[in-house]
Amino acid sequence: MFGFFDMGYSAFSMLFFLTFIVILCVILVTAIRGAVQWNNNNHSPRLTVPARVVSKRQEHHHYQNNDVPASSSTYYVTFQVESGDRMELRVRGWEYGQLVEGDFGNLTFQGTRYMGFERH
Repeated sequence: MFGFFDMGYSAFSMLFFLTFIVILCVILVTAIRGAVQWNNNNHSPRLTVPARVVSKRQEHHHYQNNDVPASSSTYYVTFQVESGDRMELRVRGWEYGQLVEGDFGNLTFQGTRYMGFERH
């Protein structure tokens, strides 16, 4: 009978340990991927190319902040360059509001980092 409780306790300990390791690995992988992307962007050339705004989208995030409901949004714009290639870049909210689908101008970017858009 006591062996059963010992086995249950060690099974719980093992499950707790494995859960901790999985969460730690997810955090590490996310941090490493972010650092690699940041480094790649920094080593990419800053380019300015003619482009058209083809679509816009936003993601809404809802969460609790000290038991108070809160939310935030992330904004993305898809640009099409002269070659026909498309790229979706994250932009700030005020820039998202100023860009309109169909706008044509010069897109400045560095890797996956949006630097600006000058409308013609």
